[in-house]
Amino acid sequence: MNTIIPPPESVEQLLQRAESLAGLTLGQLALSLGQTAPQNLRRDKGWPGQLLEMALGANAGSKPQQDFLHLGVELKSIPVDIQGQPLETTYVCVAPLVNITGLRWQQSLVYHKLQQVLWIPVQGDRTLAPADRRIGMPILWRPDAEQQRLLQQDWEEIMELISLGKVSSITARHGEVLQLRPKAANSRTLTESIAADGSLQLTNPRGFYLKTAFTRQILRQYFG
Repeated sequence: MNTIIPPPESVEQLLQRAESLAGLTLGQLALSLGQTAPQNLRRDKGWPGQLLEMALGANAGSKPQQDFLHLGVELKSIPVDIQGQPLETTYVCVAPLVNITGLRWQQSLVYHKLQQVLWIPVQGDRTLAPADRRIGMPILWRPDAEQQRLLQQDWEEIMELISLGKVSSITARHGEVLQLRPKAANSRTLTESIAADGSLQLTNPRGFYLKTAFTRQILRQYFG
């Protein structure tokens, strides 16, 4: 039977809950919540994050908002190697590809999602079964002025290319800390985007991701 955890009443309570998970394996946490760990993450890539959401009382589900909207906190699990280095880029949110005239950085979903993030490192070594991967100490992070500047600069450059109908020419190399990549289960998934002549065309959905060099810097800030 699934255990329902109510949403935390404060950021302090959320942080206490996250700290209490440190040292547990995902299997132990799953058992305590009445869940079964998958054998691998090939088809369940998001399972560690969903399990942590459940354990901490996140209630946003798949809505385009912060996981703890009432606290202004986004939850991000981050797979790390044995040295505590991030193993992959971090998904932020879907990128808007139409109706973006006049959209400003401070109104964007990327901005809102990244104002305050609860990072939870999780062992990501693929030789470990998901149930055996251990949860690390959480970090409550707010971007400093320089990090904000870099995020805003990348977002504005990418959004300008999208508005000019150049979405197909944007690669993962664009952006210093933020990148745009296809975000879909397969290449047959299509959505509307702006074409070079200002009309609409079909393309794969895109998502914003934080580059690993940026998340490595965040982890190093706290763990040294």
